Amino acid sequence: MTQESGNTMASDMLHADSNQYLTFLLNGEEYGVEILRVQGIQGWDNVTPIPNSPGYVLGVMNLRGAIVPIIDLRKRFNMPTLDVGPTTVIIVVRVENNDRSQVIGMVVDAVSEVYRLDQESIQDFPEINSAVTSDFIKGLSTVDDKMLILLDVDKLLSIRDIAAEQRSLSAALV
Repeated sequence: MTQESGNTMASDMLHADSNQYLTFLLNGEEYGVEILRVQGIQGWDNVTPIPNSPGYVLGVMNLRGAIVPIIDLRKRFNMPTLDVGPTTVIIVVRVENNDRSQVIGMVVDAVSEVYRLDQESIQDFPEINSAVTSDFIKGLSTVDDKMLILLDVDKLLSIRDIAAEQRSLSAALV
């Protein structure tokens, strides 16, 4: 195998992975994030609260030596809260914004599937009205008669917002 064909194969594999989405359940609906952004899936564990943080920020957790902010997606989406159950997990994702990268955990009801979606099968989110914020919705897709809501984690979990919350934590701990 030549170097060029090896690079082409690696590029094809990366492109195939970029069309894969890890889906999860939240309030009975199925959402998805790009699989390349997923750093891992963690079972529920206690979180250290951050004083004066937005309601959707549960706190921070030590994951393999790194302090990671934990976001409750139900609260982030203004959904009714739900007690932690046996399927509740934290999906750890990499968020990028302004040439910065950060790892953030998202609490979800359950992990569902991994789907490979063709770009043609992803449709834009329809404009409803200016009161509905859809900036963090990458698109919609239908799989097996299910509607998937595909999220843009960079916009959903803005590093700027999380950084401000971490500064609050640091100040509170001093």
